[in-house]
Amino acid sequence: MKGDKVEIVIDAGEGTRTYEVKATRAGRRVEIATRRGVVEVSEVTRSGTPVRTARFMASRVLALVEHPMDDVRPEERAPLRDAG
Repeated sequence: MKGDKVEIVIDAGEGTRTYEVKATRAGRRVEIATRRGVVEVSEVTRSGTPVRTARFMASRVLALVEHPMDDVRPEERAPLRDAG
């Protein structure tokens, strides 16, 4: 799905760093896997073949922020209501 994006925030010792992995073409998606202390974020094709992969030590990852593709057009969204 074009538009899928994952932001990865890591502890770089003297501060934080932010990395971004995007689905760069239609039909691709971004998958996240955690194995043996490593967080792996991959852009994969429809058939599941990885195109590119980013790997981070799980102990250094502060946040994973997923931004899925929005299937609904802005004019079709329900209006937000006040909670108060």
